[in-house]
Amino acid sequence: MNLDRLKQKLIAAARANPPGDAVPYAFEKRIMARLTGRTAPDVWGMWGQALSRAAAVCVFAMLGLVLWSYFGPAPNSETLSQDVEKTLFAAVDNTAPGDPLGESE
Repeated sequence: MNLDRLKQKLIAAARANPPGDAVPYAFEKRIMARLTGRTAPDVWGMWGQALSRAAAVCVFAMLGLVLWSYFGPAPNSETLSQDVEKTLFAAVDNTAPGDPLGESE
């Protein structure tokens, strides 16, 4: 559609219908003054607020985990050390004595 033709039609329609008396005096000027009086949103302030809230949540989560690890059941240290040792030496134990790469037939 031709934009110039559309603009002419809209202007002609606006001229054919004059504004009514229900619109207060200088209404459009008050609206425009409010729109120009608005300030731009503070992006850095919003980021700072969001990050401070996230930091507070992380601190509470950390305190919860600290309390849970402090008051929770103690792990059996003998079993834990044996499990770690078995895991570390699992590859060494599975190799054949004469096979340096661990490939057994």
